[in-house]
Amino acid sequence: MTPEANRADVLIIGGGLMGAATAFFLRRHGLSAILIERDLVGQAATNASFGNIRRQGRFLPQLPLANRSRALWGQLGALLGEDAEFLASGHIRVAFEEAEAAKLEAYAAQARPYGLELEMIRGPAMRERFPFLSPAALMVSHSPQDGHANPRLAAPAFARAARRAGARVVERAPVLGITRDGVDFVVETRGAGSFRAPVVQVSAGAWGRAFARELGEDVPLTARSPQMGVTEPMPYRIPPVMGLASSRPGEGVYLRQVKRGNIVFGGGRRCPADLEGQRALLDPANTLRQLPFLAQLLPPMARLRVIRTWSGVEGYIGDDLPVMGASARLPGLFYAFGFCGHGFQLGPGVGASMADLIATGDAGVPLEPFSIARFAGGFPAAMAEGAHLE
Repeated sequence: MTPEANRADVLIIGGGLMGAATAFFLRRHGLSAILIERDLVGQAATNASFGNIRRQGRFLPQLPLANRSRALWGQLGALLGEDAEFLASGHIRVAFEEAEAAKLEAYAAQARPYGLELEMIRGPAMRERFPFLSPAALMVSHSPQDGHANPRLAAPAFARAARRAGARVVERAPVLGITRDGVDFVVETRGAGSFRAPVVQVSAGAWGRAFARELGEDVPLTARSPQMGVTEPMPYRIPPVMGLASSRPGEGVYLRQVKRGNIVFGGGRRCPADLEGQRALLDPANTLRQLPFLAQLLPPMARLRVIRTWSGVEGYIGDDLPVMGASARLPGLFYAFGFCGHGFQLGPGVGASMADLIATGDAGVPLEPFSIARFAGGFPAAMAEGAHLE
């Protein structure tokens, strides 16, 4: 490759869903983009995701971004030529106690001005709509337009579409460092040489903190491993994604059934992860802890065999919000990382919003709550140590 071939308008570090979607939408703005991924596109946190397309329960100021992303999920077939198996099957949070039901009702009232309409359903109407629910279920909060998609398909689909649109996708190229050379950032890689651009976006997931720190901005990010699993199949009868509404640590489990009958599940405790070794810890004891709560949510779970478990490396920020938007220190530097285990639904919206911000200066949705500037004055060490074990 000639030196000019390694220069673009924008370099994107990290080929997960956020980075791949940004590359795709940058090309729609007519900007040249090079996506640089250490391993294979979508191999890290995106690949380990549960696949939830969920808006309810989010931080309220994040809902404009989530709403934009939900609209894009419904357009993937037309945008990319692939739909990533997105299914608008609905999403329900199930309360078993009045205190939890009251929290769901309060959230629904608060979310309505943001354009999220949730149905609170109890009694015979709930049993008729969702006959598979536990007899002990008290109420469900139903988000009918949400659902699930296949996390193994989403990032590669965006990367293929970005490449067809003219972006360059460089895989198996670990980034060794980022420096500023005049008007350009210079990104050095192992195996693929160096790349230059006046704009860089860091979308490196749990590894985002290391790049931000190298560029003079630190964030309270810790790496954790979500605990996922899948059961043997049973007859298909559960269209919506289901989540247990509980404020108690370790009880926040969730599940979905795929058309071939298997139940995919996750939630509960998270384990530490090794960033240097790029290893996620899978704790069999956590699967055993998940099972009673999953059976409370869906009684047939008690009779199903778990046939596979897995994990991945995710980044969690101390205040449970991502870092997204422009650097507070360096012009031309942008961030989109640390989505705290609930970034999959946001992916297309993050890509579109970051591309808009880079190309026009306006993200189209509010990003101020996610600015890295919120940590400019420092943060307690406890925010970046030992958090998110639940």
